[in-house]
Amino acid sequence: MTITGRLRTARGLLSAFAVTSAAHLGAIATGASAVQHATKPALMPLLAGWVAARAEHAPKLLVPALGFSTGGDVLLQVGGEAAFLAGMGSFAAAHICYVTMFVKLGALGDRRRTVLTALAYAAAWGVMISQLWPGLGDLKIPVAIYSLLLSSTAVSSAGLGWRTGLGGALFLLSDTLIATEIAEWKALPGHGFWIMATYITAQYLLAEGTIRATRPEDVPLSAPLAAAGR
Repeated sequence: MTITGRLRTARGLLSAFAVTSAAHLGAIATGASAVQHATKPALMPLLAGWVAARAEHAPKLLVPALGFSTGGDVLLQVGGEAAFLAGMGSFAAAHICYVTMFVKLGALGDRRRTVLTALAYAAAWGVMISQLWPGLGDLKIPVAIYSLLLSSTAVSSAGLGWRTGLGGALFLLSDTLIATEIAEWKALPGHGFWIMATYITAQYLLAEGTIRATRPEDVPLSAPLAAAGR
């Protein structure tokens, strides 16, 4: 495919992702459950398609991370503890992809920054788990393990740039909001909306930030690699 064709395809997929995201969030706000269930499974495949079309040389683990996230999205819609645990496992695989990818890209190269970031997230993790622990029931251990993987994504993503760093932080926030539901805390106004808004933004920023950070120096900004998503 020509550069122009790749650019056109990438823009189309990004537009479809934006429209689907808006439809999904609108459905949450209005209580249109059928639209919610129809749009959620399409979000990450559209984002993965955009990555593939826009960045021919994107890290190989980026699309699988979005693929495992798709599995998690679908499983969490099924309902029930077994599906929830399977969905958590699928997202855990996504975080393993993200952390491995960021480490391979040298995100931990600045040791001082990495240590300070890790300490900050470790403190946040400790506070979060200590507050949620009494209400997690049989999910205490799975949530603790998963949240460590999630925090590892947040720490490693911070070393690649502000976009990925913000994406990792928002992913952590989104899943923390889910954990408060499990622990039966009082829900915030628009709780479900904010879970998905932070999650969608997080995934986009992780993808966008990774693509920008790994763009070959000889690829001009007008190429599909960096033409969309400003």
